[in-house]
Amino acid sequence: MKAVYLDYASLDQNDLDFKALHASFDNLKLYPSTTSQELLSRVQDVDVIITNKVVVDSDTIRSCPQLKLILISATGTNNVDLAASKAKGIVVCNCQAYGTAAVAQHTLMLMLNLATSFMAYQKAVQAGEWQKASQFCLLDSPIVELSGKTLGIIGYGELGQAVAKLAQAFGMKVLVGSLPKRPSDASRIPFAELLPQVDFLSLHCPLTEDTRHLISHAEFKAMKPSAFLVNCARGGIVDEAALAEALRAGEIAGAATDVLSVEPPKAGNVLLDTSIPNLIVTPHNAWGSVDARQRIVNQMVENVAAFKAGQPIRQVN
Repeated sequence: MKAVYLDYASLDQNDLDFKALHASFDNLKLYPSTTSQELLSRVQDVDVIITNKVVVDSDTIRSCPQLKLILISATGTNNVDLAASKAKGIVVCNCQAYGTAAVAQHTLMLMLNLATSFMAYQKAVQAGEWQKASQFCLLDSPIVELSGKTLGIIGYGELGQAVAKLAQAFGMKVLVGSLPKRPSDASRIPFAELLPQVDFLSLHCPLTEDTRHLISHAEFKAMKPSAFLVNCARGGIVDEAALAEALRAGEIAGAATDVLSVEPPKAGNVLLDTSIPNLIVTPHNAWGSVDARQRIVNQMVENVAAFKAGQPIRQVN
């Protein structure tokens, strides 16, 4: 089998082991990235395409007569035309649940940074404020404990449950909210009722038309002024302009986001304004531990082996 990996640099920083992946094929060609102009020349004679974000559309699929398998080195499948693949008998497999531990610990890291005013104290030390202090410590910014606080979680799948487990280890009370337009049950609190109760709100739901701008002006006004928002889901779930306004107005105490509505934010983003108080932005790298990225490689090896055995796993078409 001949295979091509179209954008391995989106996964590998020269810290992953690809030996088993190479051994899965007679020939595997790795490209750090692939433009739309380069795509056809790289895939026309291969049996297997591996892609993270490079788009494999119906035209590309029709141009690959030998293609048998598409491996997505991620969970999202929106870059591959699944219907066109299925119509041609091409199996498409993704990777799943590889980043649970990484995203959960990143979420808690952001919560801890907000709770301890870590960024403010780090800047104060760097600016020489501790060296000039009249006493042994700085206490200029508020510090709160996670213990005893209420964490609200929106999106209680694998990631939401992993965050809940870590939060409970810190002594937090966890409440699970139901999404608007979704039925509530005894284990989930209606969204509007959840917001005023939480000290931290953590988002782990997918971005859909129902969740776009799920958190906007009215929701910030419904939250406690002492509450914090953490978003490790998708940028469009939060109305970014409304978040900036809420932080400037003191409607909530702080926020942290690992995601923006457009990534990378080459045209800028309202949340990149450094004058916004108590906002932490990380560059969509919550998932990116070396452990999680190696799991992706390992899962692709498993996917190839299962395909060769005639029993595909993680098939998404």
